[in-house]
Amino acid sequence: MEQKKDIFDKMMELPVLCRFQPLYEKNKEILLYLFFGGLAFLVSITTFWLFHMAMHMNELWANVVSWVITVLFAFFTNRIWVFAAPTETVREFLVQLWKFFGGRAATLVIEEGILLVFITWLKMNSMGVKVAAQVIVIVLNYVISKLVIFKEN
Repeated sequence: MEQKKDIFDKMMELPVLCRFQPLYEKNKEILLYLFFGGLAFLVSITTFWLFHMAMHMNELWANVVSWVITVLFAFFTNRIWVFAAPTETVREFLVQLWKFFGGRAATLVIEEGILLVFITWLKMNSMGVKVAAQVIVIVLNYVISKLVIFKEN
């Protein structure tokens, strides 16, 4: 049974983009993760800046609030487009959501540790540290999502 085409599959049929369709089909999951991971990165950096720099919230609390917003964004984009992992029941959805937040909570602890050491203790530039921490977190989140949360049964 042929899988229904999503918006990205349809975009790849456009005249200019169709040249890249073999590459896209071979690497769709990782390309979409990079795309949505990039958007999640922007959500995270922007909300962190808003809460920490503009509203003068403590960097660790600003990161937690930013994390909640970013994880909600990432959950829905990952389950719908990146890993195409729909659920059939409310229970399955809640289990998937719980696993996603649990996996992301593990990387939140790592990120909070990085921010604590480099911003709070060593007084380094908060936005630079946040950006570097996000790179580490994005890689770890992909591994957790691929191997635990949205793994194929």
